[in-house]
Amino acid sequence: MSDIWSPHVVVAAMVERDGKFLLVEEETAEGLRLNQPAGHWERGETLIEAVRREALEETAHHVEPQALLGAYTTYYERRDITYLRFAYICEAVGFDHDRSLDTGIVRAVWLTPQELAASRIPPRSPLVMRCIKDYLAGRRFPLDFVMHA
Repeated sequence: MSDIWSPHVVVAAMVERDGKFLLVEEETAEGLRLNQPAGHWERGETLIEAVRREALEETAHHVEPQALLGAYTTYYERRDITYLRFAYICEAVGFDHDRSLDTGIVRAVWLTPQELAASRIPPRSPLVMRCIKDYLAGRRFPLDFVMHA
């Protein structure tokens, strides 16, 4: 019997406004962490639909993807999980003041890269800062870079 490897596919929303990025403080097995609004891609949805849904569930912000920032991988040895992350550059187009945030999300925050780097709450993974650096460097791919058939 072979060992079947299956990465976890996730999406992340990169939302910038006036030099600050939309992040979430979330409870994890390792404690409180900062992350872009992100989560698992669910059956029956496109990656773009998934990033819209995750951003709304975790921040109460409605977002509209503008470009693909990139596809990233990271490995969590402690849990033996590899994540394949599709990060989308999104524009915040609305806010639902009455919406409750997902379980485990403490709050949504807007931070500059400097505030994130100086925060007492660490990033959930190295990809959090890597995505911000790539965004600031101007990295962009068209939304149709990933095709759904």
